[in-house]
Amino acid sequence: MGIKDILVHLDNSEASTVRLELAISYAIKHSANLRGLYLITHNYYKPQLIGEKADSETAEQIFKEKTATAGIAAEWVFHDCTVVGSSVSDLIVSYAYYTDLIILGQEDPASPNSNIPADLVERVTLMCGRPVLVAPYAGSFKNAGSRVMVAWKAGRESVRALNDALPFLEKTPNITITEIQTTETNEYNSLENVQRFLAKHAIKSSTEIINSGSFPIGDMLLNNVCEKQIDLLIMGALAPGRRGSLELSVVARHILKHLTVPLLLSH
Repeated sequence: MGIKDILVHLDNSEASTVRLELAISYAIKHSANLRGLYLITHNYYKPQLIGEKADSETAEQIFKEKTATAGIAAEWVFHDCTVVGSSVSDLIVSYAYYTDLIILGQEDPASPNSNIPADLVERVTLMCGRPVLVAPYAGSFKNAGSRVMVAWKAGRESVRALNDALPFLEKTPNITITEIQTTETNEYNSLENVQRFLAKHAIKSSTEIINSGSFPIGDMLLNNVCEKQIDLLIMGALAPGRRGSLELSVVARHILKHLTVPLLLSH
């Protein structure tokens, strides 16, 4: 099964347009329907912002113009939640259940939208059961996906991410499966097994083992992304916290904070 429906969360930040352009590029690549989701929520302790409705109308106009120009099937979804105190992440998750891919934005400290929680990506990723594509708040990523790195660590999260990423990998000419190790051993030959699995799907890939030593794993991954000019990073979203806690691992949170290319996360 491929990607047939994409949901992109839009807001009043400058990065929203970049996020939309990334979503359009993937909708074209996968011949998918694109839904633009704009949410307005109302906090207990803050009055409704006067410009919120106008911002949503501006975002809708941009969405319709860009999708029409691209010639893709598109749908605008505007949700002004009347329940005071509703969570943005919970609302996005309720829509995400019924799509193939969700596109969110990396937290932008300079964003004017106070309704977007700092942990939005974390909460949606851990609750929605769908792959989440995270667009950095700075840069342009229309062609993301031509050079892909899969961050591999044998386990549930990496397996889920690899499976969710198959529709992306099938359309990618350059794929590297990268494992960061703290020792020189590769006891279970997991990278070779990943490569054989992908080959059964007619997907060619190369493998790479990097010994991190005492260097932080997150920094090793990000440095490798930069050095190899990777334009899409794929990884599993590990959540090692206590039951009921919605927090990603230290490595995943570090990468989200310092992300410079789109990131496909699965949990």
